[in-house]
Amino acid sequence: MATGGAEQRVGVLIAGGGVAGLAAGWRLAEAGLTDFTLLELEGEPGGNARGGANKVTAFPWGAHYLPIPNREAGALIHMLKGFGMIVGEENGVPVYDPYQICADLDERLFWQGAWQDGLYPTSGLLADDIAQRDRFSVAMEVFRKAVGKDGRPAFASPMALSSTDATYTALDAISFAAWLDTQHFTSPPLRAYIRYCCRDDYGAEPDHVSAWAGVRYFACRRGWAARGVGDRELTWPEGNTRLSRRMADGIAPHIRTGQSLVHARQDDGGVVALVWDHQAKALHRYRADVLILAMPQFVAHHLVPDLRADGLTYAPWVVANVALSRQPAGPGIGVAWDNVSAASDHLGYVVATHQTASGADGPTVVTWYTALSQGEPAAQRRMMLTRPLAEWQGIVAADLLAMNPDLEGAIQSIDVWRWGHAMIRPTPGFLTNLARLAAEAMSGPIFHAHSDVSGLSLFEEAHYRGVAAAEGAMGHLDMPCESLL
Repeated sequence: MATGGAEQRVGVLIAGGGVAGLAAGWRLAEAGLTDFTLLELEGEPGGNARGGANKVTAFPWGAHYLPIPNREAGALIHMLKGFGMIVGEENGVPVYDPYQICADLDERLFWQGAWQDGLYPTSGLLADDIAQRDRFSVAMEVFRKAVGKDGRPAFASPMALSSTDATYTALDAISFAAWLDTQHFTSPPLRAYIRYCCRDDYGAEPDHVSAWAGVRYFACRRGWAARGVGDRELTWPEGNTRLSRRMADGIAPHIRTGQSLVHARQDDGGVVALVWDHQAKALHRYRADVLILAMPQFVAHHLVPDLRADGLTYAPWVVANVALSRQPAGPGIGVAWDNVSAASDHLGYVVATHQTASGADGPTVVTWYTALSQGEPAAQRRMMLTRPLAEWQGIVAADLLAMNPDLEGAIQSIDVWRWGHAMIRPTPGFLTNLARLAAEAMSGPIFHAHSDVSGLSLFEEAHYRGVAAAEGAMGHLDMPCESLL
């Protein structure tokens, strides 16, 4: 296959401009390495952390928040300091800018005809429902405080820092639903809440999520922050686009959009990569000392010999941004940032203007989410792609009006985004999946940097993997740097 122009020489080539690729570029620049190029297929980087805007507000197309990081998330905390989101310390503990933290009210649930505070029902529960809820909370708190025989937290964030103690990793062998059954957690309200959590973070049902991943959802968060905000979230009108754009802005001269890696192989101690330039309609040849594959494994294994993706599955999602002429209301407690209906099979909506005009009654945009988690992902993807736009818009409108009949006549537009492979699913056995382990073990001149390597499609995981790959690349190049990990 012919290539256009002379071979381009670069120290580090990053293929993929999602969170992991941007984090890799950010880390290289932070360490003073400037000889790198980041290639991105789309017109702008960001991956799942992309967003849009209209005349009312910015809004997310994907991930919309970041939990306050754990103490072990050193690289992420370092970056947030650099971005001015951590504004100081009190007794060595980070102080977060309050304007970056989700404003009250952060969550509400439509339950038995009215809105209530929080996402777990507070009324209409049987005595056994309450007992099981409390027993589950105690069990998760035990896991949250647990430390393995290796001295590591049983469940850390990022997950690579979790204990390898078999007491906890054995949970990866069974589904979360099966584990809940063995522990006699059968209460319908409890199981409905757990199902919502698994679908919200993993795009998958409790039957398809490993017990390790299921427990991790409830046990890994130990947000390290002063002034009692460790259990809160960082969020912005455009969601995590705020973070991806800040990373991209810092390395803008190194980013090339409209570029697709089509093949790469090791050659003479480095890497030769063929890249398709979508604007020029030309194939370019790069020679790099190091290649960082910052892309999902189901894509990467087509481009690099011997890289596999066996046993990895991905959840499809649909996101809609709905322009409203007025704020949602309804009986019970007032509108929150995150709004969920116990009667819906979808995941509710977040209010883009919550951080800027949460008390106003003017126009807004709400971002509606659903995980297509029932059935095989491939079949769900086909359904998602063949369903007409008008039908998706009807589903979104019907769900919103079921939660908020007060919005009748207030819907001005519904824009829909379909994510075919939005999130890797942490199914039973993902900790020992050979394809995942092989990608994690890549040690140069090719490194894999993606949340796939964690088995968890989360900003903090993608960030960690990008930084780890960048530091691995610098080590491969014999460039000294003090690790942030």
